[in-house]
Amino acid sequence: MIDTIVAQATSRGYSGIGIIRVSGPQALKVAWEITGKMLKPRYATYIPFKKNEMILDQGIAIYFPEPHSFTGEDVLELQGHGSPFVMDMLIQHILHISNIRIAKPGEFSERAFLNNKLDLTQAEAIADLINAQSEEAAKLAFQSFQGEFSRRINMLVNSLINLRIDIEASINFPEDNIDFLNTKKILSDLKIIFKNLKKVKQEANQGIIIREGMKIAIVGLPNSGKSSLLNAFSGKQSAIVTNIAGTTRDILHENIHIDGMPIQLIDTAGFRNTINMIEKIGIKRTFDEIKVADHVLFMIDASNTISTNITEIYPDFLNHLPNNTGITIIRNKIDQTSEGPRICSASLPTVIHLSVKTGQGLDILKKHLKKCMQFSGGNEGRFMARRRHLNALEQAEQHLKIGKAQIEENATEREILAEELRIAQQHLNEITGEFNSDDLLGKIFSSFCIGK
Repeated sequence: MIDTIVAQATSRGYSGIGIIRVSGPQALKVAWEITGKMLKPRYATYIPFKKNEMILDQGIAIYFPEPHSFTGEDVLELQGHGSPFVMDMLIQHILHISNIRIAKPGEFSERAFLNNKLDLTQAEAIADLINAQSEEAAKLAFQSFQGEFSRRINMLVNSLINLRIDIEASINFPEDNIDFLNTKKILSDLKIIFKNLKKVKQEANQGIIIREGMKIAIVGLPNSGKSSLLNAFSGKQSAIVTNIAGTTRDILHENIHIDGMPIQLIDTAGFRNTINMIEKIGIKRTFDEIKVADHVLFMIDASNTISTNITEIYPDFLNHLPNNTGITIIRNKIDQTSEGPRICSASLPTVIHLSVKTGQGLDILKKHLKKCMQFSGGNEGRFMARRRHLNALEQAEQHLKIGKAQIEENATEREILAEELRIAQQHLNEITGEFNSDDLLGKIFSSFCIGK
């Protein structure tokens, strides 16, 4: 017999309203035990919540019979006062009923997925919607919850299925001379699939940016304007700014948004040789932050040097920069030189000339950061995505490329193409959960909060 599960669906703590959710075959029995009445399905009933003859609380009870519920099972929702003591008394009373236990994290959503009420991307979107850190993130998560991402994946899968059907037919019934499936048509169909897959990958990458953000470390010599840049972006005096070298000794994090793109700025201690133990620790922490940053802004005081060569300014720096971490050189304080605000991208790394003090060139830097993260902005046709989604899309693309290369090399041998199309479809199905493993499901739903 399937266990009936119970949990508080609202956040723990003191609030005006608290909701307890029950799902499973014992939900109707719980309704009887708590209210003493047979509840009318899908009607909100204002009623006392009792333990035997003692009233624990009074609120709204709603019973949803299967399959017309969130989980696809019988579901009971009790909406009472949000005192943690009231919630706990009700839950403890419910747990005394046989075959009822506390729900595991994400178990309500997992049951909805297993009962085909949601696919995997919609289930993940619930967690993303709850944890959204910005208006943009909430919008994209809701679009995924509404099935936008699933719809795009299913369109790709259907295209692969149609092509697979024709190719398998030409392999299994060669005597029928299916001439409509010539190599030109196969390549034409693959071209359309590649085009649509590329578009989905681009939009998935945007969703990942919105969900995870971009971590940017601001580094450089003392008094180059690192803390001033942090303050300019955040719009407040987050960091102490003085003319004294070594003012910043610890790491300071500030979360901002640039046209909807979430960014975590990291102000760091300036590089220099010092005997001060506290300052040395700060510099070591700077190098630790560089290792985990998505991008590094290397600040240079334009009033002190004309050089933009990092090895001339701080020779040891590049030894601490990971190979896959982007870097932009910022020539700050151009208000004290004859330079104007501009960007030089003819060679890497890119150099941006600006003045944090006057604001000249800051818009150039913002546009550059958006370009570095391939962030376009705008919500139309977009959705929230995760790293596993992008990995699956890339795996599917790789197998399609192998199949395409094979058919271009030998048009008559189509078995390899058929197999590569099957594997590509399998990777796409992993995104929505059409094909999955128990390990994958366990990892996804365990990251949810209890009661969801």
